[in-house]
Amino acid sequence: MWSSEVTEMIIRGIGESLYMTIGATVFGYLLGLPAGILLAVTDKDGIHPNAAVYKVLDVIVNILRSIPFLILLILLIPFTRAIVGKSYGPTATIVPLVIAAAPFIARMVESSLKEVDAGVVEAARSMGADNFTIITKVLLVEARTSLVVGSTIALGTILGYSAMAGSVGGGGLGDIAIRYGYHRYETDIMAVTVILLIVLVQIFQTIGMRVASRLDKRK
Repeated sequence: MWSSEVTEMIIRGIGESLYMTIGATVFGYLLGLPAGILLAVTDKDGIHPNAAVYKVLDVIVNILRSIPFLILLILLIPFTRAIVGKSYGPTATIVPLVIAAAPFIARMVESSLKEVDAGVVEAARSMGADNFTIITKVLLVEARTSLVVGSTIALGTILGYSAMAGSVGGGGLGDIAIRYGYHRYETDIMAVTVILLIVLVQIFQTIGMRVASRLDKRK
């Protein structure tokens, strides 16, 4: 039966999903953005090639990306418990979400930076710009549209991961869908949670695309 308690639970689930998604995205970029920059810079065609550094980062990113999120979630339970004191709930779920999101974000950042025209980089270098200046004033600026699009994709992906975490008590809309839609066969609540997840992804997508369009200097 649909009741005020169910409505409150759905509203709370939306808040928890947004909390996990935005929190994990922020922390994921704190790790993934520097890693992506380092991957782009140390690649053989980067501004400061370093095969050893690139290979180590490349292997780490590939290993983390190859582990399915649910398995990673379980593997990180001891680590999560050590960090936040428990292994369930929205706050605890952010820990594995960050670990899963960081390598994904690193790859997107690397790809975005590699799209920057080499001629622009060479022009900056010919004017005496050092590597740090090229990264901050050229690569990140020229790739800003692609980076924003990547962040939009990251938000949608992390939201999906947060929903999967509901199967092990992660909280949010995914947890509601599992508890009510799967265990109790209340398909109406299940349908609402699915629709809300779709709406959230569309909101992220719309905002991200509008921001990217405004930053795109080619238009």
